[in-house]
This record gives sequence, C-alpha cells and structure tokens, in this order.
Amino acid sequence: MKRGLITATAVAGMLVSVAACGSSDTKKASADGFKGQKLTVWVMSGSNPEQWTKQVSEQFTKKTGATVDFKVQQWNGIQQKLSTALSEDTPPDIVEIGNTQTASYAKAGALADLGDLKKEIGADWNDAFNKAAMADGKQYALPWYAGNRVVMYNKKIWAEAGLKDTPKTRTELFKAFDTIKQKTDAEPLYLPGQNWYFFDGLTIGTGADLVKKDGEKWVSNLADPKVSKAMDIYKQYQAFSTAPKNKDEATPQQAEVFAKGKTGAVIAMGYEAKTAIAANPKIKDDIGFFTIPGETADKPEGVFLGGSNFAVAGMGKKQDLAKEFLKIALSKENDGQMVKEVGWTPKSPDLAAAAKENPAAEAAAPAAEKSGGTTPLIPQWAAVENVPNPIKNYMTAVLNGKAPADAAKDIESEINSRLAKQ
Repeated sequence: MKRGLITATAVAGMLVSVAACGSSDTKKASADGFKGQKLTVWVMSGSNPEQWTKQVSEQFTKKTGATVDFKVQQWNGIQQKLSTALSEDTPPDIVEIGNTQTASYAKAGALADLGDLKKEIGADWNDAFNKAAMADGKQYALPWYAGNRVVMYNKKIWAEAGLKDTPKTRTELFKAFDTIKQKTDAEPLYLPGQNWYFFDGLTIGTGADLVKKDGEKWVSNLADPKVSKAMDIYKQYQAFSTAPKNKDEATPQQAEVFAKGKTGAVIAMGYEAKTAIAANPKIKDDIGFFTIPGETADKPEGVFLGGSNFAVAGMGKKQDLAKEFLKIALSKENDGQMVKEVGWTPKSPDLAAAAKENPAAEAAAPAAEKSGGTTPLIPQWAAVENVPNPIKNYMTAVLNGKAPADAAKDIESEINSRLAKQ
C-alpha cells in the first residue's frame, strides 16, 4: 500500500467474535464450476492499476465463469471499516490489508489459512515479502505488492555538477550531494525530518529492533545504540536538505517539490515520479533512479518494504472461488504487470525481466533482495504507527540537537502504552 501517511488502529478487540477458519458454502468444484457467481474484492484507492485490473478480471471470468467486483476503499478510516466488515456474516470475499497490519487481523481470527495456496503459487517469493503475510507460523495472507525507496534524481542537475556515474556507496553519494551543493544552485537533497519509512529502512540496515520483549510484554527499544546509529545516518542525509525537520514527505508532497526542477534528489517510492510529472510534465526526461547505496558497494542501504497483502475473509462464503481469484491475480504474468505498470519491487527472481521495463522497479530490486525488511511483525505494532506517530517526534527531536538516548526516553512511555493496548 502507499503507506506514507497511513495510520493503524488496534483491531483485535473489534474482531473477537470472528471464527478463525470460517467455512465456505461453495461446493468443491472444478475451476470452471462457479458460473454466474460474483466475487467481491476490496482494494485501496490507487492500488489496482488499470491494465492489471482489466486483464485479471478477464482471466478470472474466462477461467471460472464468475465475475469480480472491485470495491475501491479510501485510506481514511479503513482500519475500523475493515474490522467491522470482517466481523459480519457477509464480509467482502477478499480484502487488501497493509502488510504490517496482517498480524493484527490474523490474531483476531478474521482471516482464512492460505498455506496450501502459497505452496502452489508462491514457492519462490522473497522471504522478506512473505514474512509480513504470516502470523504464528501460518499463512494468513498472500503478498500482493510491495515497494521500497530509491534515489529519484534530476539527471540535468547532476550533469550540471559534472556527475557522470551514480554512486555505489554511501560515501560516494554524500560526495555527490556535496558536489551539487558546490557547483549548482540546486538543493542537493530534499529530505523532510520525518520521513519515517526511510528511517525505518535505516534501522533495518543497522540490524536494530524497534521493540523488545520484557517478560511477556513488548516494550520500546529505541534506546538501543543500533537505533541511534540509524538516526545518525539519517542526520547525515538530512544535513544536505533544507526541508522542515518537523514535517514528513507528504507535507508538502516531496514529488511536487522535486517537480520544480531545483532539487538534485529525493528518497522516494517509484510511483512518486508520476506525481512529479503531473505537476510539471517538462521534467519527465530529467528523472532517473538508482538504488540507495549502503556503506559498502555489495550491500545497499536498508529499506522498508511497504505494501499490501491479499487475504480471504475467515467468515467468507466463497473461499474456494476466492482462492481461484488469487491464483490468477498473483500469477507470474499479473505480478509482472504490477511491476511494469506501477514500479513495484519484484517479489521473485522470475520478475526481473518485468523490472527492466520500469526503471524505478529495477533500481528498487537490489535493496529489496539484500537489505529489505519491515516494521515489527507483531499485532501490537499497529497502535505504535497511529497518529501522532511518536517515532516521528523522536526523529525531529534528534535532528534539532537532542541526544538520541534522551529523545528515546522522552517517548518511551508513549510507545510502551501503545504496545500494551492489545
């Protein structure tokens, strides 16, 4: 999902009455034995691109004789709406769920077990993608798409600075930013102080855990020196930017800032290029992408894999038909279409060819494979990301000069309180 500002709410309490497995009143039948039925699939606004939707719908009808009804949902308030829908007797058959939220719904018993289906169609999926579709060792969803951040840069500005090659290490990247600062009138990097998902990627890269177990409870681990190291790296990036230290990448939209042609680079999702082009069509040919380089050339910077899973409602009455849909929607052909059409990161080696048709996806792939990960995959994490996100406050405090350990202490009680809500 496009997760830049998505908030999460605790869901387990809202779903305690949902049966874990549910039952399907669809008779076990051959794939073409569902003629005349309609499958309801909830997708989030902007998630299902036009060509992907068209070909999946046509293939599904051709194979099963049934039709699919995509119901587009808005991000605002979706957690409560989805929680309510999944607890009803007639829920949507398939739902899109944010990959870091799947554990919450699984714990509540709202999702069907898809372990057998995963073995059939996803044996080669990247583990970093699939882990977020599991809970307690079981497959409660299937990864639909995910993306990670890359460097989106202005090729014209880099050429004006005399930069011919893209950096392969973090040191080379910072040197390039410094060269842009010295030789052009452009801002080297636009990086708001609260780009939380980029910071989370840096914690992944340093091996930091944002939470830890204290007896039977999960508690904050922001005081860990590894988290401080990640924040120090973030400070080094942010030093090249004049962006506000107390705003995120959507306030204002960083792609629209980039579109003005006065910024050397942004740390962005691939789809943000479309936003920039919409704001200024003339910038289209100046946009380029490369993998965020890490400390050494062989391992890119750590990245957060933000995206969505498909899940089958545990109380759904058409689970067999839902599984036929997932076989089609998550086929190699249609996964490849998502990569080409949107620029999502390939989730298996077989999609490398599709990535070559989208420069952003091609740039994202190396980091996803070698350095990708997610936020803590525990049900309690949902509440931590709720607005106002306390970790964003931590970031701003450190950027404004507070010691990381002190900034972590300031928000520790808030994080612990949120972790204790489930």
